[in-house]
Parts: sequence; structure tokens; C-alpha cells
Amino acid sequence: MNDDLEVTVLLPCLNEAETLATCVTKAVRCLRELGVAGEVLVSDNGSTDGSQEIAEKHGARVVHAPIRGYGGALLAGIENARGKYVIMGDADDSYDLGNLGPFIEGLRKGHDVVMGNRFRGGIAPGAMPPLHRYLGNPVLSWLGRVLFGLKNVGDFHCGLRGFHRDRIRALGLCMPGMEFASELVVRSALAGYDIVEVPTTLQPDGRSRPPHLRTWRDGWRHLRFLLVFAPGKTLVWPGAVLLLLGLVGSAVLTAGPVTLGEVRFDIAALVYACLLVLVSVQLLLFGGCAKIYGRANGLTRDTGKSGLLSVMRLEVLLGIGLLLVVAGLVGTGFAVSWWGSHDFADLVPGEIVRLVLPSATLIATGVVCVFSGLLASLLTLRSVQKPAPAPVPAAS
Repeated sequence: MNDDLEVTVLLPCLNEAETLATCVTKAVRCLRELGVAGEVLVSDNGSTDGSQEIAEKHGARVVHAPIRGYGGALLAGIENARGKYVIMGDADDSYDLGNLGPFIEGLRKGHDVVMGNRFRGGIAPGAMPPLHRYLGNPVLSWLGRVLFGLKNVGDFHCGLRGFHRDRIRALGLCMPGMEFASELVVRSALAGYDIVEVPTTLQPDGRSRPPHLRTWRDGWRHLRFLLVFAPGKTLVWPGAVLLLLGLVGSAVLTAGPVTLGEVRFDIAALVYACLLVLVSVQLLLFGGCAKIYGRANGLTRDTGKSGLLSVMRLEVLLGIGLLLVVAGLVGTGFAVSWWGSHDFADLVPGEIVRLVLPSATLIATGVVCVFSGLLASLLTLRSVQKPAPAPVPAAS
């Protein structure tokens, strides 16, 4: 591989014959005018309209992407890129491939990822559907900032972005679909990479056919990816708050009815309080398993001590689970004894349920802890069998 090139402009392609020549020409001309040693690389996803020949005719190098999908094409392109830096952009002539200077300048300054921001640079009329412009992109970008601390990223899904090739390869990205765009930013943020934005423009898609992007399907895949990669904020913290509320409610209502103002909380409220305890414990344990999975597979570089992760061991959860089951069985024994003292006759529900329901909740919670410990143990084994790749040092 020729490592003397500084920049690879990477264009994923699937039947882009209408606009590919224009995109390649703009990128080639831009690199030449900037005096940058670079190349334009088209990662083809199985085009049948002659896109490969068009790309080569206008000065691009073409590689075949064996994995179908937007992410699959980009992954193949990154692996075959000859430049130290990669600038990726769509091949539909919507992004300004003739103005790559700000991206190259940002990468030369040492930033690991340089994102384009279309809202700062300008969106031409008709270039972005209103649903994407006023709801989809703002909401998903806001979630990215909240969940991953990306304070400097205002356009989370801009398709024109540059990055240090080897630093991104070290992350082990794997999403084959449109959610690759989110994966690149999220995994970079979790790895502590330096991410900045520069303004860029967006023009209407130059193709006559509909775009590959599907609003609801791909929007949901982006949202799902963001949520599952932030277990601390989507599972652990909500679980901790709900557990506190459930424990307080269960303890108070087990002792007897509670009246607040003119509202009386009794057995029905106790049922939901106990359910809240069970659900919140599951949220905490699922969040712990997600954190273990992230560490074991190199998705994060979080190596600090965590109170939750210290609990997420088979021995600890097994002990906690057995104690809870025993406590629940003791409560159940008291309930049966009480029932026997009444000759196993029908009891007043308001009396017996206050003992039976918390006991059953303890047993169920204990069983969940035991099996979560087994799952956590299995996830931990992956770190021995499949160590995470070492991160590439930042460019000096």
C-alpha cells in the first residue's frame, strides 16, 4: 500500500451513474487546487449501471465492497484507503466536495474526526426533507450530545466528515447499514477522540431516483444504536431512581395504607411498588451487562472502577440472589403459618397480601440476580477469548 498519500476522498457507491462523474471530478479538482497528495476512492457496493467505469474514467480508484450497505461500503473503503486521512462523502452531488479545505486543515491540526455541519454552512431549499431538518436531525443530534457528551457536534448525521484513518480502524467499526454514521461518532467519543465541526453546505440530491435512505427505518436504527451504546444513562441511572422509589413505596405500603391529602394508597399501590422494584433491578442488571459487554469487546476504553461492575460478578450476584430468595421464602413461611393459624380458611386480602406480595417480589428478584450473574460471567469470558485492539496513539 502506498502510504505517501495524505488524503483519500472516499465515496460509497451503489448505482450512482447520474452523479458520480460530477462528484469525482469535484473531489479530484479540489485536491489538485489545494496541492494535496491524495486520491479519490469509490467503494462500489455492486453497481449495475456502469458506475465503476465512470469513476475510473474521471480519475478515481475503484474497490469492491463485499458487504452490502452504506456502512459496508465505507468499511471496505477505509480498509483500502491509501491516505493518512479519509474524507467520506455521498456520491449524490449533495455535499460540497469542491471545498474540502476546512476538513483537511482540521485533520492537520491533530483532530481525530472533523464533522461537517450543514445547519451552520447552509441547507439549500429542497435539499433536506422538513421531517429530517426540523425533527429527525435535531432530535438525534441532541440525544448524541446528551448521551455521549458531544457538546461540539450540532449535526450528528452529516455525511461529509474526515478522520484519521488508522485511529478509526483501531475502533473496530462493524455496522453495515446507515447507522454506521452514528457508530463512527459514538465509538470515537467513547474512545476519547478529539471531534470538531466545520461548516459545510447541502444541495438537493442530483439523482432522479429516490435516495437509499429510508426515513423511519434508518431513523429508528440510528436511535436504537444511540440508546444501546449509553447503558449508564438509558438503563443504570433510570434503574437506580426507580429502585429507590419502589423500595420506599414497598416498605411504607407493607406497613399499612398511606393517605396523602384526600388520596388513600393501599393494596393496588403496593402491587405497583413491588413491580417497580423488580423492573428497576432488571434495568440495573441489564445496564451492568451492557457495560461488561462494552469493555469485553473494546467498545469503550472505560477502565475505571465502577460500583455496579464490582457487583456484576457471579459470586456476588449469586450471594445476593440467594439471600433475597431465602428472605422471600421466610416471608412465605410466615404467610403459610398465619394461614394455618386460621385453619386455612379464606383470609382478608388486605392483611395477607401485605406479606405475600413483598415475599414473592424478593424471590423473583433473587432469581433474576442469580441468572444475571451467570450472564455477566459469560460476558466476562469474552475479554479473555477476544481482547480489544490497542488504540492508535493520537497524531503529533
